[in-house]
Amino acid sequence: MNILNPILNTDSYKLGHFLQYPPGTGAISSYITTRGASHKPEVVFFGLQMFLKEYLSRAVTAADIDEAEEIATLHGQPFDRAGWEHILTVHGGLLPLRIEALAEGSIIRRDLPMVQVVNTDPRVAWLTSYMETALLRAVWYPSTVASMVRRIRETLAPFLERSCDQPDQVMPTRLSDFGARGTTSLEQSGIGGAAHLLQFRNTDTLPAVLYARKYYGARMAGLSVPASEHTTMVAWGQPGEAEAYSNMVGRFGHYPAYSVVSDSYDIQNAVSEIWGKQLQAKVRAAGGTLIVRPDSGDPIDTSVQVVAQLAYAFGTRLNGKGYKVLDDAVRVLQADGLSLQDMTMILGRLESMGFSAENIAFGIGASQLQKVSRDTYSFTVKCSARQDTDGSWHDMSRRPINRHDKLPRPGRQSVIVEDGELLAIRREELGGRPDQLAPVWENGKLLKDWSFEEIRERARG
Repeated sequence: MNILNPILNTDSYKLGHFLQYPPGTGAISSYITTRGASHKPEVVFFGLQMFLKEYLSRAVTAADIDEAEEIATLHGQPFDRAGWEHILTVHGGLLPLRIEALAEGSIIRRDLPMVQVVNTDPRVAWLTSYMETALLRAVWYPSTVASMVRRIRETLAPFLERSCDQPDQVMPTRLSDFGARGTTSLEQSGIGGAAHLLQFRNTDTLPAVLYARKYYGARMAGLSVPASEHTTMVAWGQPGEAEAYSNMVGRFGHYPAYSVVSDSYDIQNAVSEIWGKQLQAKVRAAGGTLIVRPDSGDPIDTSVQVVAQLAYAFGTRLNGKGYKVLDDAVRVLQADGLSLQDMTMILGRLESMGFSAENIAFGIGASQLQKVSRDTYSFTVKCSARQDTDGSWHDMSRRPINRHDKLPRPGRQSVIVEDGELLAIRREELGGRPDQLAPVWENGKLLKDWSFEEIRERARG
């Protein structure tokens, strides 16, 4: 059995849709958008290229058709064997589709079309909507994660701008992705983790750098540092806590940075007595930056206390904006069950105490990669136009009874730049203006191959 059979990458009920379109239908055009309205751009479009390379590049085979027909029949659905055999013999098994999309990394308002798809062979007009499920899933998840991470970056930015000498250099290291274990699959961790890397550089989600490398050509999109976990620390026992920490300094102190979880027994004692007294000289002499992780206790109070304790033990300097910066030998990382509100409260309290935001970084896991849904930004697919076999296009749009419901945009869509903003218009109104919905895929061929750095630069705005 081919679990990645392209024919079966859809909803069950769509298997019978080839029997439901009006006679003479030659093409169906649909687009992906988000419902609602926003006063400013808030959605980051990302991830389509991963789907195009991984899934649409797979040709349908005769074995796929046989298997899909058996599954459909047993499942209680009809099956268009003639249509799929036509795709196999005429198109070599590659789906006859044209896909247009905005540039990946584009930051857009809600209700703007970001992807538009149409079949290129009138024999299989049902194919456009048949692909709705897979295409929407390919776009909504990475775009949602990318949008949420951008929101975190925008929220943290004012704290860095007020208290850091070089906020743009500090920002990429302020949030680490620790979400791999909180996702449902390796694929989700790779896709969502790559979306995180559009805004921040640090990650321990290893599949993220693999996905950015494979699908976007990034030699290395994210960085990690040697780090302990509670298992490797408590293995030494409480009497050996200082020895465990000393081993970390000896093994990894020559790295630019290394992270040590320090709350296995008593975080206050670990910081003030072990790091601050017993191992202070060794930490300084090692040359790298020790990142102390206070994983337990109240995340706000504990984080602030650890920064203050390290300041007392290791000393501080004043930066150009008059804020205290810890000695370069030490920094703090808080990553235990943090919310965005927690991060802002920690930074706000440190700022009120005269500490720069560069003294502390954060980590986030499942709340970033897993606690999102298609409804976070209300992603949807709109079927907007039907073409007769004579080439004439006709608008398609439902008309809800509730007059307060916003009607879908009918007709073929285009997106233009007007007064510096992206604006959706009907395709026939385009004239000679450049269409931002540019072809990226046609009949099995990738037409645009975005690099990760191009997307990252665009997504940071």
